[in-house]
Amino acid sequence: MTLPADPAPEASGRVTALRNTLAAAADRPSLLAAATVLLVCVPTGEKDVTAAVHITAADLASLALVALTAVNLLRGRLPALDRTTCVLFGGIVAAAAVATVGSIDPATSVTGFVRLTQVFVLVPASVLCSLRDRTDQRLVLGSFVLAALIEGAVGAHQYLTRTGASYTGQPIRAIGTFGALDVMAMSTVVSYGLLAALALALGERGPGGDPRLRRAMFGAAAFLAFPLAVSFSRGSWIATGVAATVLLLRADARLFVRGTVLGLAAAVVLVGGLGLGASGVTARISSIGSVSAAPDQSVSDRYDLWATAGRIWQDHPVHGAGPKAFPQLRDSHAPLRLSSGSDTTDPTMGFQREPLLSPHNMYFLVLSEQGLIGVTAYATLFLALLLGCLRNRRGFGLAALALLTWVLVDFLYADIGGTTTVLTSVVFGLAARASTSAAAGEVTP
Repeated sequence: MTLPADPAPEASGRVTALRNTLAAAADRPSLLAAATVLLVCVPTGEKDVTAAVHITAADLASLALVALTAVNLLRGRLPALDRTTCVLFGGIVAAAAVATVGSIDPATSVTGFVRLTQVFVLVPASVLCSLRDRTDQRLVLGSFVLAALIEGAVGAHQYLTRTGASYTGQPIRAIGTFGALDVMAMSTVVSYGLLAALALALGERGPGGDPRLRRAMFGAAAFLAFPLAVSFSRGSWIATGVAATVLLLRADARLFVRGTVLGLAAAVVLVGGLGLGASGVTARISSIGSVSAAPDQSVSDRYDLWATAGRIWQDHPVHGAGPKAFPQLRDSHAPLRLSSGSDTTDPTMGFQREPLLSPHNMYFLVLSEQGLIGVTAYATLFLALLLGCLRNRRGFGLAALALLTWVLVDFLYADIGGTTTVLTSVVFGLAARASTSAAAGEVTP
């Protein structure tokens, strides 16, 4: 008779492995920051974009990072945040709190207050605290590159096999693992990864640099250009172009010229010679020049949403209408020509109509929901982080500058929301770390 194996050793092994994992995370909390970035790639299967709260695996990882950071701060294992950083983050909390108290619907605004605090304060502060050395910095930046390579590979496959979201009636739009309801997510992840790879490559130039890592990162950036192109996201193209220009000019103006020439040559070969994405990419690029003279429906809707946000702000100029109040006031302030939503189609979810629940501009969103108090707080934070990153010229500082530039440009025609929102939080944490290093006179390798 054969006796069943004793499960105790196996259970004990799992407990030991879990304990070792928790100990490693406690010693190097940047592991949780990197996990937050990578878990964005996990499909959520979300089908209701109107739900008040969307909690993803990446959100849970970010909350675990916040909890671990709080414990480490209480135990004295991490240095306290400096006064300037506390004032900047505190201004965001104060503005959101005032807007929530004066909201047209305080009960709904409470969830918005929590989300704003998570995105712009708690997670960035935790990322800032977790980046203690060069290993932490490379770990988090590397996670951006890896996540982008995963999504880029899926997106390129979708384009080549015609299994993506619908674009001009054809299933060719690369959307990665996110689905058509979050059509901008893949291009966001790929853009972040491309910029992080480019910054890491530039950081390995000169004496002491790793040539293998430099070549690998340049190769990754070159590959990611294709899925970014076939995402057909004009906003991501513009933000990436501006951020890459700032990055290269800050690193080496001559390198910028050479990179521009090589990039144009590669585009000619891929699009003109091999025909990869030729018709769609060319048409999409040409449409950028017509956004003011002859805007398409999506651009026209965006202009109307901006005007709607302006009208809401005029009714609530000081503290705004309150977080998450825009959807409730949209119809009463919007022009009659505004569409009720945008059409989305992909092989998994089929046809759906996605409602327009925000002004698709972070600055107008803050203005309408948090008023002049909120705009002042956010403008102060963004400007302080940007100036701090500009003072930090090397390695990690370049990456933080590029990623922050991407976010600030993207905020001109997009806002927080969707699966990749938590990545915005990590970017602000990276920028805060670079700014803190520059203010302290540290040399970031």
